[in-house]
Amino acid sequence: MDPLGAPSQFVDVDSLPGWSDAYKAKQLDCHQSAVEKAQVDVRSPFPYRKDINEKIILWKGDVALLNCTAIVNTSNETLTDKNPVSESIFVHAGPDLKDELQKLKGCRTGEAKLTKGFNLAARFIIHTVGPKYKSRYRTAAESSLYSCYRNVLQLAKEQAMCSVGFCVINTLKRCYPLEDATHIALRTVRRFLEVHGETLEKVVFAVSELEEATYQKLLPLYFPRSLEEEIQSLPYLPADIGNAEGEPVVPERQIRITEKPGVPDDASDEEGLEADLSFIGSHAFARMEGDVDKQRRLILQGQLSEAALQKQHQRNYNRWLCQARAEDLSDIASLKALYQTGVDNCGRTVMVVVGRNIPVTLIDMEKALLYFIHVMDHIAVKEYVLVYFHTLTNDYNQLDSNFLKKLYDVVDSKYKRNLKALYFVHPTFRSKVSAWFFTTFTVSGLKDKIHYVESLQQLFTAIPPEQIDLPPFVLEYDARENGPYYSSYPPSPDL
Repeated sequence: MDPLGAPSQFVDVDSLPGWSDAYKAKQLDCHQSAVEKAQVDVRSPFPYRKDINEKIILWKGDVALLNCTAIVNTSNETLTDKNPVSESIFVHAGPDLKDELQKLKGCRTGEAKLTKGFNLAARFIIHTVGPKYKSRYRTAAESSLYSCYRNVLQLAKEQAMCSVGFCVINTLKRCYPLEDATHIALRTVRRFLEVHGETLEKVVFAVSELEEATYQKLLPLYFPRSLEEEIQSLPYLPADIGNAEGEPVVPERQIRITEKPGVPDDASDEEGLEADLSFIGSHAFARMEGDVDKQRRLILQGQLSEAALQKQHQRNYNRWLCQARAEDLSDIASLKALYQTGVDNCGRTVMVVVGRNIPVTLIDMEKALLYFIHVMDHIAVKEYVLVYFHTLTNDYNQLDSNFLKKLYDVVDSKYKRNLKALYFVHPTFRSKVSAWFFTTFTVSGLKDKIHYVESLQQLFTAIPPEQIDLPPFVLEYDARENGPYYSSYPPSPDL
């Protein structure tokens, strides 16, 4: 207890600024009206909700000092972990906490257990155990971390708690990547509040200085504070946003049970059972897509309508997308062959492909296709441009035309509709001829979107240099071949 007249070290959650308060009211009103006038067809899976935002608080400080109904302690399975969060809670709660923890007889990974708060300002402490992270067991770690947040919230709901103070459950010693864990934390809380928001008045994310920047960056994705912020955040959402409760989706577990196995739900649906079986797994049987020859024959005979074709293609793409979300693609990501940079002069998202970083003969090209879908699915929902650096590529890096054709056929229609330009940087005569044949005889819809760019000076007339991250070898090659870049270079009429 504090000495008489001394200020309390504990912090009242009602005195903390909310997540919405950090957004300037004037800016909010101005932008909101501008966006409402525009016709916006695409909405985020986490739409702007003022009522939910008012419950969220991001606070840089010690969770043990929060005066709320319950705070969260992250520990190990014996509840004896020594980390900064636990040690602070034990110091402020007093010795009685250790005695009560012994009665709990531990806590399994993903579970949540309740004790009194003792000398804390918080009435209760909810103890949970986060998973140890290994990339090869990523799916299991994601599911366990989701369970931590979900079980804490469920326990708070069952005990009719008004406010909960979350620490960052994934500790450094458990090696969970902070950004990946933050995505799971935020989307789980968001989904819970969408359904059970009336049970909680405040949810506080208590973070350290190192964690604050990540939370500031990702909170707008799941708790946008205006319609404009919702739309701006949409391209940055990860491909895997979980199910309706925020739980990671594992396609292999999505076994559907029907009353009449083998009988299509819709008599006019040509795929029937095959569409359902596609979610079972990635083995040969699960990847059957029906009688291809029969489908082609029906197309030639005009018996398969355009709508049926589009539905069939969308299902095929969804299968690829589900597999991309479940696959460990870290080896492909490490190549840095595909990444998002800034925007072009028209405000469109710029995606970069570095040809030299694609070791075609050494990598699994099907995984490369999955990675492309994983990265691009949310980028392609609005207009974007591609910049392909052909700089210093050789036969070792040449993408096969069959692979490109497969990629073009697999992707959703939004990719083709919203791709506004493809800048082919530093092309060779041979690559120009190959591209001409490919776009003329294989993928005709792409031909008018290709712009051949001989120098970076040309590229910068369409994309400002500060809006694109260039590999050092591209800059060196261009300076050697075309001379250094000068900002006074006149705009090119071709771009």
